[in-house]
Amino acid sequence: MKLRTTTPASTSFKSRVFISLAVLLMAISVPVQFFNEPVRANNFEERIRALEQDIARYESEAAVLAGQADSLQREVSRLNGEKATIQAQVDISQAKYDQLVADIAANELKIQENRDALGTIIADLYVDDNISPIEMIASSQNIGDFLNKQEYRTVTREELSSTIEEIKALKKQLEQQKIDVANVLADQTEQRNVLAAKEAEQQKLLSDTRGDELAYKNLSQQTQAQKQELQRQQQAAIEAAIRAAGGGGSAVAGDPNKGGYPANLANSNYYAPLVDPWGMYSRQCVSYTAWKVYQKNGYMPYWGGVGNANQWPGNARRAGIPVSTTPRAQSVGVIMAGQYGHVVWVESVNANGTVNISQYNYFNAGGSGWGHYSEMYNVSPSAYDYYIYF
Repeated sequence: MKLRTTTPASTSFKSRVFISLAVLLMAISVPVQFFNEPVRANNFEERIRALEQDIARYESEAAVLAGQADSLQREVSRLNGEKATIQAQVDISQAKYDQLVADIAANELKIQENRDALGTIIADLYVDDNISPIEMIASSQNIGDFLNKQEYRTVTREELSSTIEEIKALKKQLEQQKIDVANVLADQTEQRNVLAAKEAEQQKLLSDTRGDELAYKNLSQQTQAQKQELQRQQQAAIEAAIRAAGGGGSAVAGDPNKGGYPANLANSNYYAPLVDPWGMYSRQCVSYTAWKVYQKNGYMPYWGGVGNANQWPGNARRAGIPVSTTPRAQSVGVIMAGQYGHVVWVESVNANGTVNISQYNYFNAGGSGWGHYSEMYNVSPSAYDYYIYF
C-alpha cells in the first residue's frame, strides 16, 4: 500500500515532464536493469501509485491537447473559408482589371481610327487641308457651293475632333478605373497572402499539438506498461510466499458485504483513493485489515506514515501488542515478502492448522484487477510470517 506523503510537490510541471521522459528513456534503453535492480527507498505500491499519477497526468494533458487541436482545426477551416472568399474576390478583381485593359486598348484603337478618318477626309476634301479660300472659291460653282464646302469642312472637323476628345476622356476614365482596380487587386492579394501565412502558422501549430498529444499518449502507454510490470512483481512476491508455505485455496469473492468494510471506502476510486481514519489508502490490504481490528476492538492504532504491511510487526511490538508465528482467529496475518508486504484478517483456524482469511487488494480476486475484497480457505499457516494479536 502507499501512505500519504508530507513532502510538498515543488517541482514544476515542465520539470516533472522532462524528468518523466528521462526515466522513460532509461527504462526503454535498459529495461532489464530497470526491472531487475534492487528496489531501494520506495515500495512497489508507492511506485505503482506514482506511475498511476503519471498516467493520469499524461492522459489529462493528452485530452487538453486534443481539445486544443480540435479548436485549431476549426480555426484552420475558418481561415480556409476566408482565404477562398478572398481568392474569389481576387479573381473578380482580376477579371475587371483584364476587361479594363481590353477596353483601354479598344479605345486607343478608336482614337487612332478617328484620327486617321479625320486626316483622310480633310485630305480628300482639301488636299491635306492646305487649300486656300481663293482656290476653294475658284473650284466652287457659286457662292452657295463655296459656303456649303466651308461649312462641311468645319462641321466634319468639329465632329471628328469632338469624337476624339470623347474617346480621350473615356480613355482617361478607364485608365483611372484601371488604377483603382489594380489597387483593389493588390490589397486583396495581400489579404489572401496574409491569410495563407496565418493558415500555415495555424496548420503548423495544429501539427505540433497533434504531435504533443501523441507523445503524451505514448508516455501514458509506456508508463502503463511499467505499472503493470511492477504490479506483476508485487503479486508474484505474495504468491511465492504462499507457494513456499505449501499453497492453499484460491482466492474467491466470498462475503458479498465485503467483510463489513465501510461503503464509503469500499466504493471509493481505487486510482483516486480516500485516506481512512488510520492514515491508509482505501481498498488497500492495510486499510481493510485496520478496519477489521477496529471492528473487533473499537480501536486501531494510527500508523499513518509507517503503515506498510511489512512494518506492522515492528509497530505492534513497539506498541506492546503481541506478535507470534502461530495463527489465531481474529488476528492479523503478515507476509513480509516484497518491499511493502501484505496483511490479511484471519477469520478462523481449521482443525488441521490451516487458516481461512479475508483480504483486500489481491490481484484478480473478487473482481478484475486490483482493489477488491476476497477470501481464501485452507491456507498453510506458514504462508504468513507473523500473526499480530490485537
